[in-house]
Amino acid sequence: MKAAERGIWKSTEMRRRLADAGLEISAGKMSALWTGTPTTIRLDDLDVICFVLECSPTDLLICEPDQVKARKPRTEQEQASGGGTAVTPRLGRNRTLPPA
Repeated sequence: MKAAERGIWKSTEMRRRLADAGLEISAGKMSALWTGTPTTIRLDDLDVICFVLECSPTDLLICEPDQVKARKPRTEQEQASGGGTAVTPRLGRNRTLPPA
């Protein structure tokens, strides 16, 4: 949306402007940024993007608390009540229990 507000309607135009500002970005990474599904982004790159779009990182980033909750490991109690099976280490030949 910030790109559109600046009159940038195509990812190729955004990619050119980023290159003019010193950020060479691959077509694949640009595609992920443009569609809103990047897996990672370097803070240095985010700084250049904000410079080009004349905005701040908070204008571009969207908080997704549900995704954060989904990444949280389940507790033993949640596993027991949720039907999950507990992982029990198997001791094979020449193996001992880990230190306490």
